[in-house]
Amino acid sequence: MDLNEQQLRNRLAGRAIGGTVCFFPEVDSTNEVAFELALTGASDGAAVVADTQRSGKGRLKRRWLSPPGCNLYTSIVLRPPLKPALAPQITLVAGVALAEFISQYCRGYVSLKWPNDVLIRGKKVGGILTEMKAAGADIDFVILGIGVNVNMKKDSFDESLVQTATSLREETGGNLSRLDFTVGLYDSLERNYDMFIREGFSPVRDKWLRYAAWMGKRVRVVFGGEVLEGEVMGMGGDGALLVRDGTMAVKRIIAGDASLREG
Repeated sequence: MDLNEQQLRNRLAGRAIGGTVCFFPEVDSTNEVAFELALTGASDGAAVVADTQRSGKGRLKRRWLSPPGCNLYTSIVLRPPLKPALAPQITLVAGVALAEFISQYCRGYVSLKWPNDVLIRGKKVGGILTEMKAAGADIDFVILGIGVNVNMKKDSFDESLVQTATSLREETGGNLSRLDFTVGLYDSLERNYDMFIREGFSPVRDKWLRYAAWMGKRVRVVFGGEVLEGEVMGMGGDGALLVRDGTMAVKRIIAGDASLREG
């Protein structure tokens, strides 16, 4: 196994993100473990890493395939000095951090699908799931969950995902050190999260748009029981997806699930 707790602790000692890290051979969900740790006082930046998950979670209660020995499954406790309404922006911060880091391996082929997917050549390689606990009018903590297909082989993907998912191994032709990958990702996340806290969302938005998938493309967005079809125009200053509908009105989508419309 190329990941263990002692290696992670040695490499991450003193870091703002991952300086406190717990490794598990198997968990139901790293987000659930991190949530429980946060409830008992885990510090800002504390991280959970697992070799496999029995019940990995994606957005909208989807299952995240989590086989052992090949990928990265991690969740991080964040305690940002923000109001709860701004918590969704952390998903976009993490997307930028992951896209920037993965671009070192696949420069020019990495893109971001709003709000939480990282793609290589249009196929999903990583996803982000954030969960928040508020304390009155403020955030108590946010759990930032990240899953990345690192060394997964094509024949290991579920049949339903073969055409839409990929891994870094499939894209680069070789296995990567998951230890190095984890440390590098945390470094990228620390830089971008610090920028977000210090400077606000504007520089994050600028970076996100450089990687934006589907700009000018037609999409179908499902949100709050409604469906909107239209052309992606960009991202609002708060992170909302901007979609121009058939009446030429530009709608702001704060949360939803977007898919590309062909033709």
